[in-house]
Amino acid sequence: MTAMFDPTAYPSTSVEWIKKLIAYDTTSRESNLELIHDVQAYLQQQGLETVLTHDASGRKANLFATIAAADGTRTGGIVLSGHTDVVPVDGQNWSSDPFKAEVRDGRLYGRGTCDMKGFVGVTLQLVPEMLATRLSKPIHLAYSYDEEVGCVGAPVMIDDLVRRGVNPEGCVVGEPTSMRTIVAHKGINAYRCRVHGRAAHSSLTPKGVNAIEHAARIITAIRDLADDYKSMGPYDHDFDVPFTTLQTSMIRGGIALNTVPDLCEFEFEYRNLPGVDPEPILQEIREFIDLKVLPAMRREHPDALVELEKLASAPGLNPEEQAAITKLVRELTRDDTVRKVAYGTEAGLFQQAGIPSIICGPGNIEQAHRPDEYVELAQVEQCEQFLRALIRSQAVAS
Repeated sequence: MTAMFDPTAYPSTSVEWIKKLIAYDTTSRESNLELIHDVQAYLQQQGLETVLTHDASGRKANLFATIAAADGTRTGGIVLSGHTDVVPVDGQNWSSDPFKAEVRDGRLYGRGTCDMKGFVGVTLQLVPEMLATRLSKPIHLAYSYDEEVGCVGAPVMIDDLVRRGVNPEGCVVGEPTSMRTIVAHKGINAYRCRVHGRAAHSSLTPKGVNAIEHAARIITAIRDLADDYKSMGPYDHDFDVPFTTLQTSMIRGGIALNTVPDLCEFEFEYRNLPGVDPEPILQEIREFIDLKVLPAMRREHPDALVELEKLASAPGLNPEEQAAITKLVRELTRDDTVRKVAYGTEAGLFQQAGIPSIICGPGNIEQAHRPDEYVELAQVEQCEQFLRALIRSQAVAS
């Protein structure tokens, strides 16, 4: 399902912008180019130069645009960042078409209204106000692809920013926070494990290598490691889940009841506290496989094998309370509470590139990824007020 609109007749309110964006099915498995190209046309109509960075297939793109300062400066300044992809609606029971946004009882329903086309729509609506303001520093718009499958698109865009010397001084990632300031989030690391055994008739089990059973040993070890972090820490009680977590989320294996399975695949992830190095966690899992599982498998057959494939990773976001962007957002939201979240965002990637970052956007994360996803219209209005205040804060002193 797609939606085309004439870029010379762009929406006049944030809600209409959000509706337009929702009408594009930008589920991560699909291309986001129609949305990106139409947003690009709108921004170019406003006189802005845009830079697209594509994935290897060319089917997806990030978009970056700069509203220059009054003196023409295009480096430094603040990035307003949002992702354009959404999660699937498969198997979910929606009360209305998820790709046709509807207003009901003060809420705007549709896939991505909360996570996070609401924020993107507000930024697009306010472009004319950014252009009408004599900015002391530039404001940048950054719209990425494939955040929902492991923050895949943003690194491509950030590498380009570094190469071009844009050097933003701060970034606001507009993930849904109920317009509260979030100063930290966990890292995310996702892997696929393939356990290769040897098939045999189930009456001749000693002649086979049961991939499911050996995979189960690895999965149990991952759970044991998760229990260790839960019971022994380290802890950060500003997080809702104050320790590093691990879990196995998907598993496939076997072809028949009477066949020793020769392959078992499973996916696992771990979400590390910002101060916890993710590499030793993976190394511990690798060592268990190499020292415990593989020797046992190869005693049964020398060709047995275990493979680990990284699916995605993104760093955590460390608090930077003294950063100018943190102080500014806290001042504009009048929110001094320290909040940290377990879910991941692209903010850690910007921070890793030397761009201090904070998270603040409309909607409640509890509504994200669910059927009948929505954002409160009051939250959209609050986001508009926040970004207008941010724009004014960047104006040249009169």
